[in-house]
Amino acid sequence: MAEHLTIVDHPLVQHKLTLMRDKGTPTAVFRQTLKEISQLLAYEITRELPMTHKPIDTPMEEMDAPVLAGKKMALVSILRAGNGLLDGVLELIPSARVGFVGLYRDEETLEPVQYYFKVPDALEDRLVIAVDPMLATGNSSAAAVELLKKAGARNIRFMCLLAAPEGVSRMKEAHPDVPIVTAALDRGLNEKGYIMPGLGDAGDRMFGTK
Repeated sequence: MAEHLTIVDHPLVQHKLTLMRDKGTPTAVFRQTLKEISQLLAYEITRELPMTHKPIDTPMEEMDAPVLAGKKMALVSILRAGNGLLDGVLELIPSARVGFVGLYRDEETLEPVQYYFKVPDALEDRLVIAVDPMLATGNSSAAAVELLKKAGARNIRFMCLLAAPEGVSRMKEAHPDVPIVTAALDRGLNEKGYIMPGLGDAGDRMFGTK
């Protein structure tokens, strides 16, 4: 993936994103739509996976058929909202290894504070896809990617539902080697660090909390 930022403008992605932006969309529909959209984004972010071949027998004859090469990829959810994207990607790639990075944003400083970190082994040999619905200030995302690099990850991609220009700039500055795949680049952040027009707090809308 050469581009630092890829916006997936597929009609199904954009239609489903509009459903999620609408404040009248119920929690259950929001969660289901997030799962569906995550599979469409995963299709894009995994487009250039390395391939090899193995011999198989079809009902007709033997052939050398393409299969994924290398160690199973690692999906890393940035808690808690990342779990909404994780579920959909796991349905698409059930053999993937799964990790979790727990960060919360200090409401005063807007800086990320770590409270949990558990990831698969041998990250240096795996494609690592970090998922979080919102790339807002970029501070939490940049901190999570830094933790993954410290744990050995070399090939990291970041998948989100919405991005703000501020977050994309922060990530590019901190991690120019990490491509971002998103469904939309929104206008910017408000004074509280929320994406505008955005869709509110993804975690609250996903889990029905306030």
